[in-house]
Amino acid sequence: MVARKSLKQDFCPSARALDVIGDWWSLLIVRDAFDGLTRFGEFQKSLGIARNILTERLRRLIASGILESVAASEGGARMEYRLTAKGKDLFPVVVALRQFGERHLFAPEEAHSHLLERATGQPIRLEVRTQSGQLVGPDEAVIVKVPEPE
Repeated sequence: MVARKSLKQDFCPSARALDVIGDWWSLLIVRDAFDGLTRFGEFQKSLGIARNILTERLRRLIASGILESVAASEGGARMEYRLTAKGKDLFPVVVALRQFGERHLFAPEEAHSHLLERATGQPIRLEVRTQSGQLVGPDEAVIVKVPEPE
């Protein structure tokens, strides 16, 4: 098996983020954590993931500060996995992936889950805007890259 290349030193913020969260299991664990799952068994049941893979992904998410492991609220040796503030910052990423899936991967009348604001029941929509509030699409955006070292 080929070793995974680390992107920790890459100049691109997207590449560094993918180094931490760039496999589907990790993103699905984060999605489930946003949905309120906290226990190893809950993640395993929801995802149908092998124990060894789940253990490794949880370990990596904890090491990178996305999740924290805390003693279960009822005591005992059980642990719960909770999103940290850093992990909660992934909320727009998960919403963007949802919106892409809703827009492009379902037939018009095909049933799927919906993301709603808890207090009002209103659908949640993510938009990209400038600091001044102007809506921005890919044609209006530019990435200013760091010059490659010589």
